[in-house]
Amino acid sequence: MTAPVLVTGVAGFIGHATAHRLLDRGEQVIGIDIVNDYYDPALKHARLATFEGREGFRFEQVDIADADAVAAIVRDARVTRVVHLAAQAGVRYSIENPFAYERSNLAGHLSVMEACRHAPGFEHLVYASSSSVYGDRLMGGQGFSEDEPAMEPVSLYAATKRACELMSAAYTKLYGGPQTGLRFFTVYGPWGRPDMAYFSFTQKILAGETIEVFGEGKMARDFTYIDDIVDGILGALDNPPARHGHRILNIGGSQPVGLMEMITSLESAIGRKANMIMKPMQPGDVTATYADVSKLKALCGFEAKTQLPEGLARFAAWYKDYVGAR
Repeated sequence: MTAPVLVTGVAGFIGHATAHRLLDRGEQVIGIDIVNDYYDPALKHARLATFEGREGFRFEQVDIADADAVAAIVRDARVTRVVHLAAQAGVRYSIENPFAYERSNLAGHLSVMEACRHAPGFEHLVYASSSSVYGDRLMGGQGFSEDEPAMEPVSLYAATKRACELMSAAYTKLYGGPQTGLRFFTVYGPWGRPDMAYFSFTQKILAGETIEVFGEGKMARDFTYIDDIVDGILGALDNPPARHGHRILNIGGSQPVGLMEMITSLESAIGRKANMIMKPMQPGDVTATYADVSKLKALCGFEAKTQLPEGLARFAAWYKDYVGAR
């Protein structure tokens, strides 16, 4: 039997979907998560409940910054592949809670790398970075490329994600364990995060409340549906770099959509019009994101297939079912 894959952040949006897909293809999975209250823990517990009865899955409630606990799991289960998705997310949250990012994103990333470094026969660590590392730059006619400098983050969250990339580059050079950093662009879909605009807009539109549209509706995002994201994660996991190799890959839809266009699609998916109030862009936000995914496509054939109206319709249907079941 092959060694289990460790998925950190398994109660989170992307971790939940990734673990299920690994199980679907016959892998053993150990999922860890602290299940904190950054957003409603009930949603995290509901995600975890979907693993009940799934053969090959084991959950451990662990803080990834607890280096001894993470190392023990990797050692005892003889883990050789890790998908590290646990992190303190959110740009605006960092303004009032900076040390949450130090612990989860910096100490947590170091804990995972150290555990992998000491794992016999270790094969590959795939970890989550973010498109926010590119800073607030003009979108232009081409997507953001991994070869561009990422030296001007505009939020603490972005700075910690860039720091993780640099830490990983140093670790692979020093110790040899192959690593891949995935710069996620805006991920959406069923079981998503309530702090994301499409989710909170849905809640408010259905409740008849006014939505706040930041950046006066002029921002654009490279929305990427969750199923497409998982395709890319597993494609990267299955194609590790050489022993001392570290690489950074964009993972996104390569079709940036304006915020107002997203709201129009969401209104169609929900079947209701939004009441809007325009607000200036908030500190730490960026104007636009746009992924050049040519490197990931060359590696594993990655291509985002789900168009935004279709993906939002699936999300809206899930949301109504989820709220109705509570």
